[in-house]
Amino acid sequence: MQARHYLWKLVAGPRTFRAMINLWAPFRGAGIKVREIAPDFRRVVVDLRMRFDNRNYVGTHFGGSLFAMTDPWFMLMMMNNLGPDYIVWDKAGSVRFLKPGRGTVTADFVLTEEMLEDVRTKAIPGVKYEPTYSVEVKDANGVVVASVEKTLHIRKKD
Repeated sequence: MQARHYLWKLVAGPRTFRAMINLWAPFRGAGIKVREIAPDFRRVVVDLRMRFDNRNYVGTHFGGSLFAMTDPWFMLMMMNNLGPDYIVWDKAGSVRFLKPGRGTVTADFVLTEEMLEDVRTKAIPGVKYEPTYSVEVKDANGVVVASVEKTLHIRKKD
């Protein structure tokens, strides 16, 4: 899987990758749309539009869709910035629902140089590092509707 992802980066770059992932059935079916992937893969902006088929029983965003919109991004961003010398996997995730989500909601993922340096110093050959990163899902008014934490498993290859 990692080799395939690096191939996409080399062949297509972030614009084509964004176009392709927006056609991916799990995202398309849930109403998830990747609005932006920075050229350096350090920022990703993802939207989830409210539709009749992704509402829950009480008419707000289905929690599974809120979590799905946040699922792969820290892993993909880290993979693209660390390169093929590192193994990067999603290890765990949790979501905390804070307010009912209605309308279009957005998650803005940012990978800083400090985050990368932290990984480079702690993920050495033979030693796994499992950092946890957070992202907020906000509605159109900037109100946080959910807070998501993702734990990655990162190790430098021997």
